[in-house]
Amino acid sequence: MSEETDLSLASEGSTLRLRASGEWVAREAGRLEELTGEIAGKAKGAARVDMDISGVTRLDTLGAKLLGEVRERLAGAGSEVELRTADKAQRLLIDEVTAKAHEPLPARPHHNAFIELLVDIGLVIRGVGADIVNLNAFMGELVVTIGRLFIGRARLRGPAIITQMELMVLRGVPIIALITFLVGAIVAQQTIFQLERFGATLFVVDLLGILMLREVGLLLASIMVAGRSGSAITAELGSMKMREEIDAMRVMGLDPMEVLVLPRIIALVLGLPLLTFIASMAGIFGGGLVAWGYGGITPASFLDRLRDAIGLNTFFVGLIKAPAMALMIGLIGCIEGLKVKGSAESLGRQTTASVVKSIFTVIVVDGLFAMLFAALKY
Repeated sequence: MSEETDLSLASEGSTLRLRASGEWVAREAGRLEELTGEIAGKAKGAARVDMDISGVTRLDTLGAKLLGEVRERLAGAGSEVELRTADKAQRLLIDEVTAKAHEPLPARPHHNAFIELLVDIGLVIRGVGADIVNLNAFMGELVVTIGRLFIGRARLRGPAIITQMELMVLRGVPIIALITFLVGAIVAQQTIFQLERFGATLFVVDLLGILMLREVGLLLASIMVAGRSGSAITAELGSMKMREEIDAMRVMGLDPMEVLVLPRIIALVLGLPLLTFIASMAGIFGGGLVAWGYGGITPASFLDRLRDAIGLNTFFVGLIKAPAMALMIGLIGCIEGLKVKGSAESLGRQTTASVVKSIFTVIVVDGLFAMLFAALKY
């Protein structure tokens, strides 16, 4: 605290002189509150009080509020208070802060919880509707770009596709294989424990094979790609949007849809079926090891049973769904990336939205495929 900051009280006949000095600012709040409380108590009951704050070198809102409170307490106790200041600004600040302190707080708006819930639901539905419209419009642009490829008015950039496949597919193989290997092992272990009670341990092979090939391998690969590659697409395009590189490409006559979007989506559509196959094989391999260790099912018996239990339709179900999942992940990643405004906050928000929407869409599309295959008895 500054040594000059003080509040003193002196008696001059029937008048009490209250003199403030130094810096009356927020960092001295504790000391100033103690001083004003003590001095106001001593001066209470005096017929006349002369408040002299001409020695105050700095005065902020907190200091003005405390001095205003002292003046009000003394005036409320029946004293005649006169305020002396070094300049008009100090007096104006004290008067304004004191007046504002007596203004009633604005009434809090009354909210009905049910209406708020309806509003939130409406906003979510409107957002989903807008996303569906954007997705359709973007897909239309993509189809137009592909059509231009066939009539020779656009160029397919092979090196860009290979680069994207390396980034999205090749570098994603280790983590996807490891995750599905562990999930396959866990599924097999839990299944064996349950089937042992019925003496049907061998059926773990049927369950593991069907589950991995039809659903789990594809879902895990898609979710991992959505979290890893979908977010990367959004971040890359968003960063380019922030640096106005996409606008610069348009100025140079290059179509961002052809140069940036198409290679990424083609790489995903080609790469996700490969990742799905690798994920399914890794999951079955992990489950097979657990079946051997926990269930006593030898590798030869496991393969024989797997060959009998799994038909070609089961093998192809996951691979058929994979391109559709990849298309959704690529489109959402690109759309969210191109929505980025000029701030890092916007980039982070759109990247998060990209991952959430991609995973949600993957699950919805998988459910639609499940109903379709069930209807077709495939």
